[in-house]
Parts: sequence; structure tokens; C-alpha cells
Amino acid sequence: METDVLVVGAGPTGLTLANELLLAEVPAVLADKLPRRSTLQKAGGVQSRTQEAFDQRGLLEPLLAGGNHPVGTAHFAGITLPLTLDRHRHPWRSIPQVEIERFLENHLAARDVHVWRDHELTGIAQDKGGVTATFANGRVVRSRYLVAADGGRSTVRSLLGDEFPGRPGTVTLVAADVRLSGEQPKTHNRSEDGHWAAVFPLGADPQGRPLHRLSLGGPGRSLPRETPITEDEIRDGLRAVFGDRVQLAELCYARRITNAARQAARYRHGRVFLAGDAAHVHLPIGAQGMNTGIQDALNLGWKLGAAVHEWAPEHLLDTYHAERHPVAAAVLRNVQAQSLMMDHEGTRDPDLMAARDLFADLTRLRDVQFRLDDLLSGMGIRYPMPDAAGRPLVGLPAPDQDLGPVRSHELLRRGRGVLIDPADRFAKVAARWQNRVDRVGGGAEPMLIRPDGYVCWAGDPDTLESALGHWFGAPS
Repeated sequence: METDVLVVGAGPTGLTLANELLLAEVPAVLADKLPRRSTLQKAGGVQSRTQEAFDQRGLLEPLLAGGNHPVGTAHFAGITLPLTLDRHRHPWRSIPQVEIERFLENHLAARDVHVWRDHELTGIAQDKGGVTATFANGRVVRSRYLVAADGGRSTVRSLLGDEFPGRPGTVTLVAADVRLSGEQPKTHNRSEDGHWAAVFPLGADPQGRPLHRLSLGGPGRSLPRETPITEDEIRDGLRAVFGDRVQLAELCYARRITNAARQAARYRHGRVFLAGDAAHVHLPIGAQGMNTGIQDALNLGWKLGAAVHEWAPEHLLDTYHAERHPVAAAVLRNVQAQSLMMDHEGTRDPDLMAARDLFADLTRLRDVQFRLDDLLSGMGIRYPMPDAAGRPLVGLPAPDQDLGPVRSHELLRRGRGVLIDPADRFAKVAARWQNRVDRVGGGAEPMLIRPDGYVCWAGDPDTLESALGHWFGAPS
């Protein structure tokens, strides 16, 4: 079989990418080795930038309509950042990964894009014209491009022979999906002797009963990853922190996670790209892994569409690595810093406790909370772009301007570029890219927005034409 893009892995990253390719009218195949969609909750939250991106595709409202998704308060290393709660139009929400996967897969299926289940990749070979992929069931797919979205133990990355440099795990934590009884616990809880528990809402089970994600750690609790987790271990962990005030009602699922931190050195290997956990892994704090993977897909999707439709500038596909690799590197750094200050092994080291107390004092300052929120919400991501000097919006997520009958984010639902032209000055130059960029009036400031929602030009009329050419290729 032949297709334009083969996406390996049908988690949040692969499903999001498949939707972006559908929007770009690019034939694609989405294959996954599992015989059916996972029912595990896994990641539990969606940050502001990811929600904004879903809104730009018209997906957020129907996603939120599917269940109870409470708003949460951002934290850094367990220190809450209450001043950030109303900072963004879309605050952090509890939306379990399993619900996102179900929603996206159903959304694609309704548009006749179906996941190829039970397809285990066994080989890839690429040449100047494309990539040939072989599956264990004997199926062979020839594609122009292949994207690895197949997780931290990526088969694609292994077949490429690509190293996954970084740090192996040095500690394990318990992560469990549970029903609790007794008092309603706070999010972050710690005993005097170093035992701790973090509790996050996960919505409800099929019977409508509240579910929570429970993480446990402390002295003597870092066990080998393959050690089974029992109800007695969960009860003992709860008792060490809460006494008898909080009890385990039901253990639905549990696993041991590690603080391993790794990142691929290159996200592009010719016609093969790495995305999501196939490109970066770290301790899951704040669901940053899932959110970073979804945003990898949003960055890459429109660029692959441009390449398939043969209007992409020569450098465009290389900007995927240039833009997304530094983002994940920054995530790994903030997760490692949080992990250190959270003292997962409960050492109560005096030097560490002194540093944490000082840091907690600093977080009372609004500017400190806002800076940390920039890291955790995804809203502070700024991509390197030409002519950004003196233009504070260039490289950042586009503001959602009121353009009269519509919001500017609604205009991105076609998956095209958007030129906001308040004074109607740029009709002539924009007409040369009208098959890739929509021009609209209104708004307060002229700006050019890429299909992934990032501002790539603002204000200077002398550089608009070069910006259009840089991001949207030669005029038609």
C-alpha cells in the first residue's frame, strides 16, 4: 500500500497528528501495535496551550462536553501558584489521557480515518523518495514520510539505531488510579518524616464515582520497577501520610514510574521524524509529557502538509527540530528541578529543605509565579523566528483577538495561515498566497499567524512579503 504519511503509534501524539494531516488534506495511515485502545488513564491533565490549540481546531468544546473536567491550580514542585489561576482563557484542567484518546479516535473515525490496530512494526527502510515500513502481520506500507509516535520504547527509534541519551531512572514512585474514602485530601501532602502523597482528580468511573490519581513516595518506598503494587502497599502509603483520615476504597490501576530523563539528539532522520515520548521522556509531573507530544504533532502536521502539497520552503521541515527540541529540553530541566525539590525519597536533607523553603518564599512573588506558569502552561513557548527583534508577539502563541463576528482562533480551524489586516493595507501582497493564507480585517494589530497558532510576523509592512515566503513558500 502507498500513502503520503505513515504515523506509527495511536496515542495522543499520533492521533493529534492524524487530525492535522486530515485537516491539511494529506492521505495518511495511523498504525498501532495494540489490538485495541488502552483503557488506562495515564496522563491526567491538559495545560492551557494544548486546550487553546484544541480550540483552534474546534475540538475543545466537544471534548469538554464529554465529562466532568475540573479546573486545577498550577504547582511547581508541589508549591501551588494561586496567582496564575485566572491568567489564561483556558486554565489547567483534569482531562485524563484515555478520554483524549477516545475522543480523538472517534473524531477521526467519523471522518473515515481509522486506526490500523494490531500492527506491530518490524522494519523500515528509506531512500530519496520515501520510506518502506514492514509489519509483523506481513503488511508493507510505502509512504513519503514516516512519523514515530510510538512511545518511550519506540520501535522506530530502535530501528533507526538512534541513541536516546540522558539519565536512567534513579528512583521509582507509585502512580495509582484509585477511589478514596474519608476526608477530601489536599493535592500535595507530606508527613514530618518525609512520606508524601499527591492526589489529583481524574473525573469519574463508569458508575459516576470520583476517581483520583494518587502518587506515593518517601523513605523506603523506591522499589524495583517490576515489583508488583498491592492494595496493602497503597494503604500503608496513605496511612503514613494521613493516618486514618483517608482510606483506599478501590485500587483500579497502579504502576511504578521512574525519574529517567532522556531526549533524542535529532528529531529528523531524513524522511522519518520522532515525536512525543519517542523523542523525549521524563517523570510525569503536570502531564507535561502528553502535552509536549500533542504540541509536537501540531508543529509538525502543517509542515508535512506543506511538503506533501509541494509548497513548503526547503528549510520548513527542519524547523520542526529547531523549534521543538529546545522546548522538550526545557521541560526536562524543569521536571528534574521539580523532582529534586520534591524530595521523592523523603531524605529530608537539611540543605535541600533550606533551598526548598527559600524557593517557596520566592514563589509568593507574582512575577515568579508568572514565570513558572510560562513554563508549565505552554503559553510561554517562543519559537525562534526571523525579524523577531523588537516584535514581542513574534514567535509566541497568537492572542485570541475579537474580529467582530468571529474570534481569530476560530479562523485557524481550516488549518491555514491567517493574516490579520486591520487597516486593509495588505490585500495585494496577500493575494499571491491566497491558496494558503486567509486575510481578514478587524483586530488591533496586523499579524501573520501560522496554521499551528504561532505569530510569525507582526507590524512591519516592509517584512511581510519575506515572512509569507519564509513560512508559506513561493507565491502561486
